[in-house]
Amino acid sequence: MTTAHEKYDRLIARARLLPPTPTAVAHPCDRSSLEGAVQAAESGLIVPILVGPADRIAAVAKEHGLDISRYEVVDAEHSHAAAETAVRLVREGRAEALMKGSLHTDELMGAVVKRETGLRTARRVSHCFVMDVPRHPDALIITDAAINIAPTLEEKADILQNAIDLAHALGIEDVRVAVLSAMETINAKVPSTLEAAALCKMVDRHQITGAMVDGPLALDNAIDPEAAAIKKIDSPVAGRANVLLVPDLEAGNMLAKSLSFLAGADAAGIVLGAKVPIILTSRADSVPTRLASCAVAVLVAQARRSAPSGVVR
Repeated sequence: MTTAHEKYDRLIARARLLPPTPTAVAHPCDRSSLEGAVQAAESGLIVPILVGPADRIAAVAKEHGLDISRYEVVDAEHSHAAAETAVRLVREGRAEALMKGSLHTDELMGAVVKRETGLRTARRVSHCFVMDVPRHPDALIITDAAINIAPTLEEKADILQNAIDLAHALGIEDVRVAVLSAMETINAKVPSTLEAAALCKMVDRHQITGAMVDGPLALDNAIDPEAAAIKKIDSPVAGRANVLLVPDLEAGNMLAKSLSFLAGADAAGIVLGAKVPIILTSRADSVPTRLASCAVAVLVAQARRSAPSGVVR
């Protein structure tokens, strides 16, 4: 049995072996967001560039006893300007990651996906939870539970490839993806089972690479070997999946929150598919979860630096 946060501790320890990643923190104007950036900096994970109203950031730091004297502050009048400025710092090469502060996710992502001035790549932008689930031996990647509401088959292919690339960046050697549905058999009345089958064939044709992928699989026979054996599913993924591709945002959001609130799991969040990793944290996140989100971004940034030219991650 693993101890609390053991999987996150391993991620954080691995990320600390790398140089801290310059990170543009957009609008850190409350205690949670500013403290999270400072904690990640003090842990040797990031070098924050604090982007937002300078006087307001200074006031929050003073009120809560946070020392930000070592960190660069880039003045931006309001949250919208902070998002635009943080994205510009990335485009200028001054930052290799983005971190959400006390602004709405849509506001930050709006700046990220702008065609002319944003951070788009050829890939669809998607979100992954890297979940530390008690009594589960390994970290579990769930995608997409936060950005793409009802992705098409083409969009799911990008979401899947983003998750596979993330798993490799985290040092997972055998990436085993379960494409989830309500059942493990193909049923024309359940569109997610047809899309799961199509994704598996795309893997066979090398349109998606880097992992063993199987689906459709129900959640039980995706992660529980006994359930897979009972159903007589002969697959290297069934019962052993470490990446779960959900049918849509609603299913993913419910799955992630069920694990968090009923099973005591922690959920580190990262957005992929842009030119740099984007750290999404919530006010309710624990310190280990905040640090794990930053550690994931550090590892993704390192994978991007070491990837062959032209490879999009």
